[in-house]
Parts: sequence; structure tokens; C-alpha cells
Amino acid sequence: MIETVIDEYLAQVSEPARGTFETVRAHIHGLVPDLEECISYGIPAFRSLQGIVAGIAVNKKFCSYYPFSGSVLDKVAHMTAGFSCTKSALHFAFDEPLSRKIVEALLDVRLAELASR
Repeated sequence: MIETVIDEYLAQVSEPARGTFETVRAHIHGLVPDLEECISYGIPAFRSLQGIVAGIAVNKKFCSYYPFSGSVLDKVAHMTAGFSCTKSALHFAFDEPLSRKIVEALLDVRLAELASR
């Protein structure tokens, strides 16, 4: 396997956050396999030809999913009740990865936004 910039980032992350990050990363690649991994705004991100689709980061107290859009989280609020959110990030516990269903909804909304530009 080719080491990526995200693998370099993960080398600094301990368990259980690392496993949680890897689970969400696998969901993203499983749902949209042609996304390229990169670093954007200092965090691990996934991009298509249209732009940045998502990002994931490990913070001191939680993990965060970044949809790289100020409107995505509002559109999936019915699915993310119970999670802590800001306008730009969805926070989740180190040992509780986002479900594939939630990641799919987040990606669907973001990809639709990018396609409509």
C-alpha cells in the first residue's frame, strides 16, 4: 500500500481515535472510491475533481467531520441529533465512529452541492 499524507497524519494519532478515524475514512472510500486524499486547511481531506468533499480530524477531546460547506450539516440535522455541531463541523467521540448511513448522507449532500456549481 502506498503511504499517503493521511497515513502520515495518523502516525501521530493514538487509539481509540485512530481506529475511529480509519472507520470513517473507510466509509468515505467505500461510498465514493475515486476521491483523492489530501490535506486542506491543515486537516486530512478527500477531494473530487469538483472540489473538497469532506475532511476528518482528531482534536484533543473528540473527532470532527468537516463537510467543507456551511449548509451540509443543516440538511442532515435530522440524522445528527445528539451530536455536537458547529456550522462547519460535526463532532463525535473517539470511540464512536459515524455510521456509514450518516457519512453517506453527508457525502450525498456535499456532492450534490459541488455538482450544481
